[in-house]
Amino acid sequence: MGIYEELQARGLIAQVTDEERIRDLVNNGKATFYIGFDPTADSLHVGHFMALCLMKRLQEAGNKPIALIGGGTAMIGDPSGRSDMRQMMTPETIQHNCDCFKRQMSRFIDFSEGKALMVNNADWLLDLNYVEVLREVGAHFSVNRMLTAECYKQRMEKGLSFLEFNYMIMQSYDFYMLFQKYGCNLQFGGDDQWSNMLGGTELIRRKLGEDASAMTITLLLNSEGKKMGKTQSGAVWLDPEKTSPFDFYQYWRNVADADVLKCIRMLTFLPLEEIDRMDAWEGAQLNTAKEILAYELTKLVHGEEEAEKAQTAAKALFSQGAAADMPTAELTADDLTDGSIDILSVLVKSGLVPSRAEARRAVQQGGVMVDGEKVSDIKTAYGADAFAGEGMVVKKGKKNFRKVMMK
Repeated sequence: MGIYEELQARGLIAQVTDEERIRDLVNNGKATFYIGFDPTADSLHVGHFMALCLMKRLQEAGNKPIALIGGGTAMIGDPSGRSDMRQMMTPETIQHNCDCFKRQMSRFIDFSEGKALMVNNADWLLDLNYVEVLREVGAHFSVNRMLTAECYKQRMEKGLSFLEFNYMIMQSYDFYMLFQKYGCNLQFGGDDQWSNMLGGTELIRRKLGEDASAMTITLLLNSEGKKMGKTQSGAVWLDPEKTSPFDFYQYWRNVADADVLKCIRMLTFLPLEEIDRMDAWEGAQLNTAKEILAYELTKLVHGEEEAEKAQTAAKALFSQGAAADMPTAELTADDLTDGSIDILSVLVKSGLVPSRAEARRAVQQGGVMVDGEKVSDIKTAYGADAFAGEGMVVKKGKKNFRKVMMK
């Protein structure tokens, strides 16, 4: 099985242009391909997982990845999947985010000896002359066709700014420049990016002729992958300072039964034969599958040692044993009032909830446990000795845990 056939078997490919040429490129390690990342935060999140795993798979098959950081397009913002306009960022913030991205991507992609590139579209977009863009690029785009694109239709009701309207042109120009500068002959993206990518393919063909080997491919469920990174408490980040390895493990350990095998197939590097055998799993076996998923992805992002620690801590929680490696919150004497602290304050101080109001709701709804015992009274308080030694384990809901100790 070639890498193209493996991508199909894992359910990653939704739609392609010129399939036979793409199959030949990737199966024979002849593709120089790019995927774009807008630096809208200082960390990647699990919504980027599919793209990162795809780049890793293709590089291991001999192809060359280009991670395109949207330092220029981030100054405008992609309207795809949005009902409002993105917040504009300063050049300094964008550069900081780009630096953070490269460090995290290096866990997936080998950038040594020119095996992969990271480039920033600010290098060519920020120097463009407006009249030149209108003449050389804008002339190749039909406004009528652009307005039929799903990414624009979603914004038309609330108002699509002219600023955002230019995003498709800029993304298309990216592919044109990458083709010219680096020989990039293939682009990947989510199904919500299809219109933008077709624009890039069309621009190359119009400017360089039908024989220009520009091709496009999109990933099935990339948009769903972005949704995977959203929880009730916000994004699940790849940065351990934002989402601890334990919380990262717990996120994947708690995916829905219906999604676990799909996630294993799409996101892990386990052999397909092993995954195929799991397709018949049901009931308690799905919990084993979730542990496999959580361990494999935590190992991929944070390393084997952190994955082992997170798995051990998670199992210790369910067996009510010691959980030395779970995330820890420390209280100080200043957090106590008359020598004690109530459960609402414990929840807030530990970072399990953002406010006392939410803490109150969690207790009243029966979603809080301390050392395995449900807390139902919002006035429950604890003295300093409760946090001595190993501290106490505070649990909110099914996914969120903290070991709370006294500093």
